[in-house]
Amino acid sequence: MREPQFDEVIHAPIRLRICGLLATYSPMRFDVLRDTLQISDASCSKHLKTLADHSYVSLSKKPGADKGYKITWVALTEQGRRAFDEHVAALRRIVAGEI
Repeated sequence: MREPQFDEVIHAPIRLRICGLLATYSPMRFDVLRDTLQISDASCSKHLKTLADHSYVSLSKKPGADKGYKITWVALTEQGRRAFDEHVAALRRIVAGEI
């Protein structure tokens, strides 16, 4: 079994919180994620772009209720789930004084 990997991309506080929320509630609407984290659209978009660039999240747009606008949905990918789980395991080892 390989060592859990600390992930610098996920470790940034907002991205860690995004992955934690998505690990439980994926997929989530962009606006719900943004409001839960209490951050701006720009900040949320920036962090999601970084996660998407690493294939940790997927973004999709679907028509809203009135079909006049599209809603962005965010989901944790399989790769993102593995990276997040490994990162959490690595943090647990650090906290336990094992690394």
